[in-house]
Amino acid sequence: MNKGISRKNFIKTTAISIAALPLGNLALGDDLKSSQQLTPPAADGKVTLNIFSKHLQWLNYTDMANQAARLGFEGIDLTVRKGGHVLPERVNDDLPKALLAAKAAGISINSITTDIVDADDQLTHDVLKAASAAGIKSYRMGWYSYDKKLSPLQNVDQLKKRFAALAKVNQQYQMRGDYEHHTGRFGNSIWDLYEAIKSLSPQHVGVQFDIHHATIDGAMAWPINLNLIKDYVRSTTIKDFYWNKTAKGWEIANAPLGQGMVEFKKYFAQLKNFGFKGPIIMHFEYPLGGADQGAAKLTLPKEQVLASMQADVDTLKGWLKESGLN
Repeated sequence: MNKGISRKNFIKTTAISIAALPLGNLALGDDLKSSQQLTPPAADGKVTLNIFSKHLQWLNYTDMANQAARLGFEGIDLTVRKGGHVLPERVNDDLPKALLAAKAAGISINSITTDIVDADDQLTHDVLKAASAAGIKSYRMGWYSYDKKLSPLQNVDQLKKRFAALAKVNQQYQMRGDYEHHTGRFGNSIWDLYEAIKSLSPQHVGVQFDIHHATIDGAMAWPINLNLIKDYVRSTTIKDFYWNKTAKGWEIANAPLGQGMVEFKKYFAQLKNFGFKGPIIMHFEYPLGGADQGAAKLTLPKEQVLASMQADVDTLKGWLKESGLN
């Protein structure tokens, strides 16, 4: 950077130059190493508060980053997947744009969420190479499903091989892939995920612990499950829910923070006790005018959507301060 240009003016100029960029259709080049210098992510071992960019899919890179900053987030968990803010096949062109926008807003892209499940997929290598060059060190993997033709233990044996293959690729690119256990997917029981990754280094394969899904799948068991897999927990997602009885039976109803049944204070106390250090990623999955589903257009006034998000952020920050995780 020219020493005659102040940091303030540089950021202002950068913001102006990218403000008019529509989502993902103008190239700024593929010099990802330059992007790394512009937007260093948070150092490993630091708790940061991040927003899952899926819920800001209705905004371009500049507006997404600015809104995330205004809401009080330190960083973004950026979708780099089909239908995401960055399409995998355009990662070299579009990831730098998102990085520049985040830097101009004074925040970082601390992780990315991907569809990555196969070590041999060329897009796996393209995405990880680009992210690593940009200084991003962690990503969320895609999900695996149970093969119903196989027993649970046979599924574990099959997926051990896929996790091990990805661990080698992650090591190659100096990345870590976190697997989010999810209701209805492999890993929802936690023990199965632990068995599949227990021989691998948590430097290369980690777990994105989802207390929402952990509560759905084991309302009383999640503390034991967390204890089992704690050495691999490198990131966590935050969202709330309750069980709602309908004419069709009991159904999951996603809710704003504090209006559901997730025991967040107990959860944060356990994370604190385990010495958790990593990205905390907020999700907004209750009805929110399409923002909850990653829609490109909202059906509610944006002011209403952002006010709901802000209320959740404020609630979470209060809990984090109380627990000592902030």
